[in-house]
Amino acid sequence: MNDAHLHLMVNHFPILGLIFGFGILISGLIFRNNGIKNTAYSLFVVAAIFAFFSMATGEGAEELVEDMPNIGHHIIHEHEEYAEKLALILYALGALSIYGFYLNVKTHAKARLVSVIILVIAAIGLIFALKTGTSGGEVRHTEIRENTVELIPVETPD
Repeated sequence: MNDAHLHLMVNHFPILGLIFGFGILISGLIFRNNGIKNTAYSLFVVAAIFAFFSMATGEGAEELVEDMPNIGHHIIHEHEEYAEKLALILYALGALSIYGFYLNVKTHAKARLVSVIILVIAAIGLIFALKTGTSGGEVRHTEIRENTVELIPVETPD
């Protein structure tokens, strides 16, 4: 198993954890339920952990695919830039989620404020997750690139 395979195995978890955590945190805020909010916090922590693994395997994956036909350095570089920003957001989100979990357990007065701050950071993270996921898909899936050139088959004489 190489880094490209490992990267493909772990790179979906940070994005999915962020999406599900965001929805669950909204539910926790609406219902004013700390258990639901703590579930969201747990997902954000897991997303941050998988972001670390995804970043750790990304360089090795890049080395394996960057010279393949139809890939190019520009596409990989764009994906890498978005992924680095998303990882930083997820690391901050994971750390704040641990703090939010602690505040919920202690029933601290600022627990709701921290929940709202975490929700705003998660919303920003969703924007970067969209860009990261799309640019990562474009590495090997040329059909989703905006500037895809449709090739017209050329008939060869028999």
